[in-house]
Amino acid sequence: MAVYTLHRIYWELWSATYAAWRTIVPEPQNRQVITWQAAPIIGLYMLPLLFQAYLVRRPDTYLIRLLMLPMTLACLIRVSFGYMFTNPHLNVYNWALGLLGLFLVARALDFGLVPAGRKKLSESAPGVPRGSSPESDDSDLDASEKPAHRSPTAPGILPLWFRDALELLFTARGLGWDFGAGVYVPPETRPQERKGFLLATLLSFLKHFMLLDLQEALLKCVPGLSSPYGGTIFLPSLPVPQRYLVSTFAHILTGNSFVSGFQMVYDLVTLIDVGLFAHSPASWPPIMETPWATDSLHGFWAKRWHQLFRQIFLVFGGYPGYFIGGRIGMVLGAFAASGLYHELAIYAMGRGLDHRVTIFFALQGVMVILEKVWRMVTGRRVGGWWGRLWCYFVIIVLGQPTVDAWHVRGLAGGRVIFPSISPTRRILFPLLKYLWSLARRS
Repeated sequence: MAVYTLHRIYWELWSATYAAWRTIVPEPQNRQVITWQAAPIIGLYMLPLLFQAYLVRRPDTYLIRLLMLPMTLACLIRVSFGYMFTNPHLNVYNWALGLLGLFLVARALDFGLVPAGRKKLSESAPGVPRGSSPESDDSDLDASEKPAHRSPTAPGILPLWFRDALELLFTARGLGWDFGAGVYVPPETRPQERKGFLLATLLSFLKHFMLLDLQEALLKCVPGLSSPYGGTIFLPSLPVPQRYLVSTFAHILTGNSFVSGFQMVYDLVTLIDVGLFAHSPASWPPIMETPWATDSLHGFWAKRWHQLFRQIFLVFGGYPGYFIGGRIGMVLGAFAASGLYHELAIYAMGRGLDHRVTIFFALQGVMVILEKVWRMVTGRRVGGWWGRLWCYFVIIVLGQPTVDAWHVRGLAGGRVIFPSISPTRRILFPLLKYLWSLARRS
């Protein structure tokens, strides 16, 4: 009788927990459709996080931030996985919603768990300048750390507290903030004079828009990948050499699409912020530094690839890993968190989980540590042509199952650049088809 009672209690607790979980993260078929009418409700879910961002800049708010944290997390997870675009061609934007949602979950954890709050590098405490004069605020900071992200002449359309909270919430790299100290910033190549900076950024935006459009269109030419329901990059109908030639082509195109997409969106936001809101060009340094020129995995992940998610990987896995296993634990934890972040976000597409993604990113931490071991044993850093071949092997060869895991769930079948504004599909492809027809006639 006692065993039956315990089993009954266990079953009731499990059922209640599962029901509560599915209230926050419904099955894909039970999610609500994203519409303009749903937009205000989705916005309301963000209010607790915005309040957290406000409180983390105020003294003596640690307890209330801790108490608010469960509600804030529940709201963010709900809005990330409780709503979705039902058009199969727009499913890729559900992944973007998942990425954003988990990014904000990490920000909420950071705001809720940091006892002293968040401060700028020019402050001795949140909101308290280091010195009495503007010159003394930045006197002991080097050029890469000075908080140039807010221009003193920026228009104050919004209340100062609101702008401060938004700045902290969306300052992904933490430039000018305590949590961003030490993050690598690529060297600037654009002029810092406002007009020249905006022109260079506009040209960069147009360039990467065209590249992304071309690469997306070419990806859809691979058999099966144009379907919004997904397809593999490893075409089983082809002999092995051709199969892996096609998969490598699709893999490299996918990687370049990410690079072009990141840069295009970053340029667009830069144009809006500097052009419309009059913020300093110095607040928008380059996001990447020629990723394909890397000659070590450490250099790739720490410098050449973007650092937008650095802090959230530390929050999700790096800091817990450091508590368990020191610096090695921090490295392994951060990369494991990266893998889970990329995989759990794509769950928002409603196509299940494929932990080839998690394994690949987690293994990057092991390989970065192996590079450190190599340096300790040989006295030489990984670098040069051998280092570049090593990186290409890891990223291009070992990374293919990861990209395949994304494409089998419909990544390439989504409409990133809509056909109506696609120069490749409206001009280039028809022109090539016409030229081909003329060549065949002659």
